[in-house]
Amino acid sequence: MTSSIERAYAAVEAHNTAEAIQWFEKALAENPDQPEAKAWLGQSLCSMGRLEEGTAYLRQAGQHFLGAARDSRDPSLVLELIEELQHWRDFPGALELGREVVQINPMEARGFQLLTLTYSQLNRIPEALDAGRRALELAPDNTMMQILQGSLEADARQNDAARARLEGVLRRKLEPQEQFRAHKELARVFDSLGAYDKVFPHLHAAARLSGTLPGFTEQDATSIPNLLKASKAGFDRELLGRWSGTVFPPDQPAPIFVIGFMRSGTTLTQEILGAHPDVFVADEEGFIPALNAALNRMDTTGAPVVEKLRRLDRSAVLRLRALYWQLVRQRFGGAIGQRAFVDKFTMNTVDLGLINVIFPDAKVVFVMRDPRDVCISCVMQLMVPSQTTVHLLTWRGTAEFYALVMDWWMHIKRLLTLHVIEFRYEDAVTQFQPVFRRVFDGLGLPWDPAVAEFHKNVSGKFIASPSRNQVAQPLYSSSVARWRHFEAEFAPVAGLLEPFVRAFHYEPF
Repeated sequence: MTSSIERAYAAVEAHNTAEAIQWFEKALAENPDQPEAKAWLGQSLCSMGRLEEGTAYLRQAGQHFLGAARDSRDPSLVLELIEELQHWRDFPGALELGREVVQINPMEARGFQLLTLTYSQLNRIPEALDAGRRALELAPDNTMMQILQGSLEADARQNDAARARLEGVLRRKLEPQEQFRAHKELARVFDSLGAYDKVFPHLHAAARLSGTLPGFTEQDATSIPNLLKASKAGFDRELLGRWSGTVFPPDQPAPIFVIGFMRSGTTLTQEILGAHPDVFVADEEGFIPALNAALNRMDTTGAPVVEKLRRLDRSAVLRLRALYWQLVRQRFGGAIGQRAFVDKFTMNTVDLGLINVIFPDAKVVFVMRDPRDVCISCVMQLMVPSQTTVHLLTWRGTAEFYALVMDWWMHIKRLLTLHVIEFRYEDAVTQFQPVFRRVFDGLGLPWDPAVAEFHKNVSGKFIASPSRNQVAQPLYSSSVARWRHFEAEFAPVAGLLEPFVRAFHYEPF
């Protein structure tokens, strides 16, 4: 007779995750002391979006594997669990295991490397630096670890040390990915040192390497441009407002969406909103992209999204709203409570048409920033490969993509029927209370002085955006008009950005 665990593994092999979960749960009911089954169940639950349950099982399996590692001195299974927890953004869980692993085997470089990454993602830079130093003592030839340590030194404002380390790395024989990352980090260091003439040579060097980068070469660079072209042609006020005034079930409330363009101040906004006791923020979780995928499963005709939305009836809209909240509750369990739910996924900007149709009762917070500062910040950042970030590898590509998305925003905002609250990042920095009092008023939330202390909540917290280090500080204005340090670089792209500089009321070139 085939056992439950064997059936579970067979379901995994067949890529039938839902069935695998059922069999792993049955196997653990029969024999709770099976760490491998807990690890597989945790992975399976996470892949289905049930992260709270899944990471709990992964942590339990990790504790079992720790016990075995103490006897064998072989932490390999625990290291795999740490990587899995990092993948699913459970950095506190990864930290708990990582601290133990380096005690069990203090000569295991991989343990210190994973611990460094975990501390850095939790914005605990001094501890990350200490772990990184130990990792490099054990594996000094690990180039990517050297680059990560240089990045951490830059985060800690140890810029001279970071410069020396990264320049040393670039003297090595490197793979393209290693060269790319070293040039990007060194550009950031020179920017911090005020050596502005040295920044763009490294950014351009990185751009020349970008066509060969793993992860980016697999992205469809035509996807978002094609989506926006079809959306501009198809959305109208009648479609966007079709379900306005509909009374939706109380368990399907409209979220608050925080959007804009990358590096525009959306992470700062989420942290300020999240400091309010009546607000719960989801940080770059991708619920709207998942809703888009569900719409494509419901309508397999291959028509543009706008046409699929036009064909929806009320029951289909309710199904999509119910699915959205199912995904949210699977991800966060009961943590939200009765608080207002903020979905901050910056590039939901491109899906504003879908958002307005499915959530006509939603409120949108749109954050603007000087287009020139946005483009400088984007091209200087290392970002995870995606259909969005594939456009940010070169200077011209960054400006073209910004112009494409902002042209869409300027078009769609005239047609939207939902409630939009717009503000400029620069105004928030210089006039914090007036700007955010207006934002909270627009959201129907009372002012709470705690929001001014938002930066105190960041240490030890995972934030998906590259801005995690900046939002750990009180408000500062040094990022305002940063583009002036690089004015000469704007000559080839000024024509792309100038319409938005004017539209958003910034000082002209």
